[in-house]
Amino acid sequence: MPLLIDKSTGSINQVVLGATPENGGTRSHTITIGGEGSLPFLGYEGANPNRPVIATEVIDYDPLNWVPSLREAWGDVLKNPAAWAKKAVELGADMIYLKLLSIDPDNGGRSIEECSKTVKEVLEAVSVPIAVQGCGIDELDKPLIAKLAEEFSGENILFGLANQENYATYVASCLANNHTLIASSPLDINICKQTNILISEMNMPLNRLVIDPSVGGLGYGLEYSYSVMERGRIGALQGDKMLSMPIIGFVGAEAWKAKEAGASELDFPKWGDQKDRGVLWETVTASAFLQAGIDILVMRHPTACTVIKEEIDELMKEINVK
Repeated sequence: MPLLIDKSTGSINQVVLGATPENGGTRSHTITIGGEGSLPFLGYEGANPNRPVIATEVIDYDPLNWVPSLREAWGDVLKNPAAWAKKAVELGADMIYLKLLSIDPDNGGRSIEECSKTVKEVLEAVSVPIAVQGCGIDELDKPLIAKLAEEFSGENILFGLANQENYATYVASCLANNHTLIASSPLDINICKQTNILISEMNMPLNRLVIDPSVGGLGYGLEYSYSVMERGRIGALQGDKMLSMPIIGFVGAEAWKAKEAGASELDFPKWGDQKDRGVLWETVTASAFLQAGIDILVMRHPTACTVIKEEIDELMKEINVK
């Protein structure tokens, strides 16, 4: 029986991350995401030119609240964002996702200048493209992102997180300084689309926009976020330009929120060894979202990153993409 082929009229935009010296940046190479003309990894139905990438999450202060097994996996580099980023790249990370959470007074209240110094140190420590976000408090993040976008003009940093409330500042900063933007929405395909419309109306090129529709960890909202992501992909393939952006998801952060990922085997002996369980929780979460169409997985545990990178290799082999 012949294979039924479903050809799509639309496709996902291709977005370039990072900039090399000839393009005004300092990265050794750029990364291109998106470009899919089919549902994930169905190369016989449409183009799948670019592999999903793994971004390792790096925080600008020592995350003491992380479970011991996760902290042990990274060791002393957790105290130094630049060293952390360098080790992540050595372990195979495609890019670095830097969270400047310490600008929040509850996390130390560091100044914009101190945060800028951290970004510079990370850029000097690694040659891969990077993404940067603030702490999630608009009155702190908007001046921070505006300053960083100007100071590192031309680097084509992926900045986040823009939403319906703060997008104007983010768009203006990225447009003026040649950066790329993350548009974030709370598990609602209509808000996702509306945010993209608002951003595009400020003349932000759609090939410089990545969307964060929000994700959930295994057992903690994965099914709902998967369906939102899948619905967005189908809409894009049907020709909806306001849903045709590559997707980023904070897989590691969401997976490690789960009690099942971090709870000690002393408290739950039937759950098995926590070190293995935590890695598996993040790995299964990431694997599921690969099938939903995610383009950037922001992950935490180095072992989970390695396993998922191997899975991506195998999936891409099936469609003859290297």
